[in-house]
Parts: sequence; C-alpha cells; structure tokens
Amino acid sequence: MPLSDLWALELLIAAFAGGAFAAAIGALPAFIFTGFMVIAGEVAAYVDSEAGAITGAVAFGAPFSPAISFAGGAAAAAYAAKRGYIDSGFDYSKAKDITFALGSRPDVLAVGGAFGIIGYWLTILSSTFALPWDAIAMGVTLSALLHRVVFGYPVIGKVRGSGVFDMSPFERGETRGSQAASGGTAATDGGAMMADDANRLSVEPWLPHMYRWSHVASIGVVVGLLGAYIALSTGSTFLAFGISAASLFFLNLGVERLPVTHHMALPGSAAAMAWTAGAAELGIVALILGGIFGLIGALFGEGFQRIFYAHGDTHWDPPAAAIVFTSFLIAVLAIIGVFPSASYVPTFGF
Repeated sequence: MPLSDLWALELLIAAFAGGAFAAAIGALPAFIFTGFMVIAGEVAAYVDSEAGAITGAVAFGAPFSPAISFAGGAAAAAYAAKRGYIDSGFDYSKAKDITFALGSRPDVLAVGGAFGIIGYWLTILSSTFALPWDAIAMGVTLSALLHRVVFGYPVIGKVRGSGVFDMSPFERGETRGSQAASGGTAATDGGAMMADDANRLSVEPWLPHMYRWSHVASIGVVVGLLGAYIALSTGSTFLAFGISAASLFFLNLGVERLPVTHHMALPGSAAAMAWTAGAAELGIVALILGGIFGLIGALFGEGFQRIFYAHGDTHWDPPAAAIVFTSFLIAVLAIIGVFPSASYVPTFGF
C-alpha cells in the first residue's frame, strides 16, 4: 500500500466509523463480527475466487479490521472506565471489560473512532514497508500500548507475587489492597472469579480458566493441527482464524471454559501454508509444523498476558501479540530459506 493511503479520506472515515461502532457494541462483539466476516469471505472465495473481497475489504478492512475495530473498542473501554461509565459487574478492572457495550455517548464513540484511525495508520505503515509481521496484529498491539499511555494507565502495573509470571496470588485469592485472601474463593482453571473494583485481586489472569502452562500448550497443539488441516484442505490461510474468532460468540454469552484460540489457529495455518508454498495439499510435515506453531502461539500469548495483562489495568491483547511473534518467526524462516514461502507475511521483498 502506498503511504498516500494514510490520508485517503474515504478510508479514514470508514476507519473512524469502524472504531466508533466497536466502542458502541463492545470490542469483543466487534471482533466476533470479524470472525463471521472472515468465514463468509473465505467461503465465498473458495466457491468463486473473484468473490473473496469480503475478507480483505470488510473483515480485514476499515470496518472490522481488529487494528481498527477491536483496538478502537478496547481504547474506548479504557477511556470509559476512567470516566466512570462502566457499571458492568465485571470481575476485573472495568477498563478490561471488552464485552461491555458502551452505547452511544458521543465522547466514547469519538475515542473509539480516533483509535480506529490510529489502528488504520499503524496497519498502513507496516504494510507499506512490508515489515515482517502481521500488520493488523501489530496495529492491535501498539494501539493498546498507546491507549495505556494516553489515558494515564501504567504500562505494566505493579507486579505482585514472586514475579511477573507468578499466578499464585490469584489462586490464593489475594487482593490488591491487602495481599491477603478476601471473602470467597478465587478461581483456578475452570472456576469462577471473585473481585470487584474496590477490592480487586492482586493478579488478574487474562483467562482464569486457561492459564496453566500445560493446559495452554495442549490446546495450542490441537488448534494448530486443526488450523493446518483446514488451510491445507481448502487453500485458505484465514478460515481457521475466522472459525476461532467466531467461536468467541459463545464466550461472550458466558459459556464457561471456552478457550480463546485464534492466535493458535492462524499461526498453525500460516506455517503449514508457508511449508507447502501455498499448495492446498495435505502432508505430515506441514501438519506437524501447524501443531508446533499453534503451540508457540499459545505459549507466547500466555507469557505476554502474564507480563502485560495480569498486572495491568486495561486490555492488552495477548493473541495479537502472539500473532505478531509467530508471523515474524515465519517471515524469518522464509528469509533464511527454511520455509519455501512466508505465507501471507511480508518479508521486506525477499
């Protein structure tokens, strides 16, 4: 994309609208729509190769690109929490409640729209210079850093326990104010959380039902294999990502223990397609690579949440960061000749 697209008025308007709409309905519901649009676009392209514009123009375009829509909604939640607009009963910091529809307040919509434009700009910059990572995921990641700085939240937050990776204070139910167990039982994997803004838990794991390393690794391998199989069977690098993203519809409805897996599905699909140079044909090595990259995405996402989510006050998306890392790894392996291609990931023109 040329740098002139940074100032394409029609795209800036669309990006503003995408970010504002996500603020209105909630960042997670907006991302779920991204998943549905990816499924629609990839199925349409599978049936008719000329009918696949839905994925690029809508799902990954200005209306529902996660860097625009989801990131705009997350920034709006951070702003709304500062203003005291969120009264959702969410167990963690209210600024982390990406499921909450913020409605039609003009100032909230303006923040979502502004960060929609920022996400659009970040994506264009990565794409223009063919930087070796997923441009949209990088936009989501940098946008979250920016909204923490802009709205006065700490970048990491105060680390409690024995270090950033220590989730045991959460398991013991220790609160931020007292470091002692407080009324009720805190959740471990598969349980229910207990906290409120006045008496928050000292550590807030991103997924209280899915943070143990063995659990994360197991689902990572499974979903990576699944993503690789779907990609190799259909020729679509993004269909498994769309399915994983759309599955969050059930999480948003309150289904317990539902894993978040799009940062496992996309790396698994992309690694398999990189190994086969985009050929839609099954192979054992490609499938295994899918499982390995699903595992890497899962573990990196968990590590990221333990540093930047669990101790912080706003939503900094672990899956987006994991997709940045795995896509960068795929690009590097392609540049040095281990992979025949880099799938969808740019490689500086190599």
